[in-house]
Amino acid sequence: MEFQIWAEKYRPNNLSEVINQKHVVERVKAFVKDKNIPHMLFTGPAGTGKTTTALAIAKEVYGNTWRQNVLELNASDERGIDVIRGKVKDFARMKSLGEVSWKIIILDEADALTQEAQQALRRTMENYTNATRFILLCNYSSKIIEPIQSRCAVFRFGILSDDDIKKYVKRIVDGEELKIDEKAIGALVHLSEGDLRKVANLMQASAAMKEKITEDVVYDIASRAKPTDVKDMLELALGGKFTDARKKLQELLLRQGLSGSDIISEVHRQIYSLDGISEERKVQLIEKCGDYEFRISEGGNELIQIESLLASFMTLSKK
Repeated sequence: MEFQIWAEKYRPNNLSEVINQKHVVERVKAFVKDKNIPHMLFTGPAGTGKTTTALAIAKEVYGNTWRQNVLELNASDERGIDVIRGKVKDFARMKSLGEVSWKIIILDEADALTQEAQQALRRTMENYTNATRFILLCNYSSKIIEPIQSRCAVFRFGILSDDDIKKYVKRIVDGEELKIDEKAIGALVHLSEGDLRKVANLMQASAAMKEKITEDVVYDIASRAKPTDVKDMLELALGGKFTDARKKLQELLLRQGLSGSDIISEVHRQIYSLDGISEERKVQLIEKCGDYEFRISEGGNELIQIESLLASFMTLSKK
C-alpha cells in the first residue's frame, strides 16, 4: 500500500470540508459559484487552512483539469524578482484549459517576497488580470505592500478552537482506526497551538511508535515538556524549594532531552494558570521569561540560564 503523509491524506478536497473559517468559506463559495474569483489574499497563522482553501477553490472551479490550470509556488524558496518575471509571467501568459477562461497562481508565503519582487508581482497582476487570478497566502499581511493588498480581496483566517482540533483528530482516528486516550487528545490540542498540520504529523509519528497513542507518547514525539512537569518545577521554585526545582529542570533538560526554549515557552504558558499569585507578580514572572528566552537565543547555556530563571522566580516570590 502506498505510504501517505496524513496531513495530505486528510486535507479537505472541497470548501464544505474546510474546518471552521465559515466567514471565509461562505464568501469564497459565492465567487466559485459564479466561476469568477478576484485576486485574493489569505492571511493568518500556520495550519489554519489557507493552502487547503486555495486548492479547494481550484478543484471546484476546474474539476479534473485543476492541476493543468494551477501554478503553485512557495515564495520563501523562490523569493526574487527573477521568479516573478520568469515562472509567474510565463504561466500568466498561457491560455487556460477547459471552459474557464483564466488560470490560478497560488503563491504561498508571499510575505517572504522581496520588495522588488512584490513590485514586479503588482505589475504582473495588473497586466494579466483577464487570463490569471492570483491567490496569495501569508502569515502577516503587514509585510505585503499596499498596492498588492488593494488589488486583492483580503480574507483573514482565525486560529482554530480546541473543538475544531478535536474534530480533526476524530477524522484521523476514524480514518486510520487508531487507539487513542482522552489525555493524548488533550496533549495534541495543547501542542498544536491551532495548527492542524502539526496535529496530523504528531499523530502519524505517534501511531508509528506505539499501537495505542497516549499522552506520554505524544510528548515524547513532540520533544516538548509536559505541562504538569513544568508546573511542578515552577511551584517548587516559587515555594522556596530551589534544589528540588533544579532536579526537576535537570530531568527535563538532560534525561528527557528537551530544549531550553521549549521549557521557557511552557513556563510562560503555566504562569497564567498559577493560583494564589497576583496579576502584578505574574507580569514580573513573564518579564523574566522574556529576558532569559532572549539570553538563550543569543547563545547562553540553557541549564545555567533556566536555573538562573528559577532562582529569580524564587527571589520574586519572597518579596
